[in-house]
Amino acid sequence: MILGATFGTDNLGVSALTAGAVEAVRQTFPAAEILLLDYGISPERYVLGEDPPVAISLVALRFSKKFYLKNNVARLLATALALRLIPFRSWREGWEAKDPTLSRIRKAPIIVALSGGDSFSDIYGIARLLYVSLPQLLVLALKKKLVLLPQTLGPFSRGFSRALAGRILKGATLVYSRDRQGLEEFQTQGRSGRQPDKFRFCYDLGFVVRPKKPRRWEADGEAESERPPFLVGFNVSGLLYRGGYGGRNDFGLQCDYRLLVEAIISYLIERADAGVILVPHVFGAGADTESDAPVCARLHEQFRPRYGERILLAEGRYDQSEIKYLIGKCHFFIGSRMHACIAAISQHIPTVSIAYSQKFKGVMETVGVERHVADPRVMGQEEIMALLEKALAEREETRRHLQSKMPEIRTRIGGLFQEIAREMGLKTERTVPGI
Repeated sequence: MILGATFGTDNLGVSALTAGAVEAVRQTFPAAEILLLDYGISPERYVLGEDPPVAISLVALRFSKKFYLKNNVARLLATALALRLIPFRSWREGWEAKDPTLSRIRKAPIIVALSGGDSFSDIYGIARLLYVSLPQLLVLALKKKLVLLPQTLGPFSRGFSRALAGRILKGATLVYSRDRQGLEEFQTQGRSGRQPDKFRFCYDLGFVVRPKKPRRWEADGEAESERPPFLVGFNVSGLLYRGGYGGRNDFGLQCDYRLLVEAIISYLIERADAGVILVPHVFGAGADTESDAPVCARLHEQFRPRYGERILLAEGRYDQSEIKYLIGKCHFFIGSRMHACIAAISQHIPTVSIAYSQKFKGVMETVGVERHVADPRVMGQEEIMALLEKALAEREETRRHLQSKMPEIRTRIGGLFQEIAREMGLKTERTVPGI
């Protein structure tokens, strides 16, 4: 059972993490039933992959003020805590069996949590932290073992956040960080308590998502064979383009992101002699959303009269595997969504990440490409353009480095659930990892 993961979102970063977790599970337990415990109106069923396809069911929770809803996560947590007061195990299990959600949690041999990758923190507010934490607290209240899969841990700037996170980290059986700096901070600050060995490193699970060719190539309606000889993929973030969640430069960028995007497009086409394809990684409609799709479409419309077929747009709607396939057709990539960048890097494509949080550098350090992270929170436009120019000049060296690094990453992720199962005393179905 996987918590804090879903395919029912417009954000392909979350979908990529979910798909990567499923891929890692299947390496060790190829016949396992995989459940997602996440928020939704009703249960859902997804089919992932083709060789062979795997069916994944969503056990739906509600995050609502309507406490009377049977699958309200707060109500379930209160029920689980109340059941602990019953002295007889048989009675407790009898009550749990009457509730389908509690029963499915109780029967799951392995329960892991992804927290959306970076939501186990209060940087997005207390509500988001509660959103990902309540299901984890529910698992712990049922006295089930919980494993935190590779994710960003923290930061926690408020006392309530630190107390809440501390409860989960103390109760978890294993805790994985996807960056070594975050892991070291937790260990040096003493948050690992008397169990320092349970805090471990593993690469971001998005690295092992399998690309899948879309039913049709949708880049201005042109055939895949008509791509420019040097094609640069450019993922423009709708979130940064609108100035953050509140629209007022919420991330404290030192340069105007809109002007930076326009400068990059012009530089790539006019000076680097490249074709550019605009690649959204968060979908959705409307100017008041954080979706990349309408922003990319607007930029395509803006620059098409000037550059013609030198600027393309990945039109249509894709899933995490299809968008990775499209990114894989690029020769160089620039992205402001971390998992769009991971989709490129995992296919040995030299990449410049335009960061808006510390998670970018931490994850890219694990791959050895942190020098190609442009952070507009501390860098001006000229510095970023200079970094881009240098990264383009070094792209063949970077490609060779990524080709040598990726086998290690796949092997580590491929063995993740063997390690988890071993710590829990469970038998595995495979003994040799590899994705």
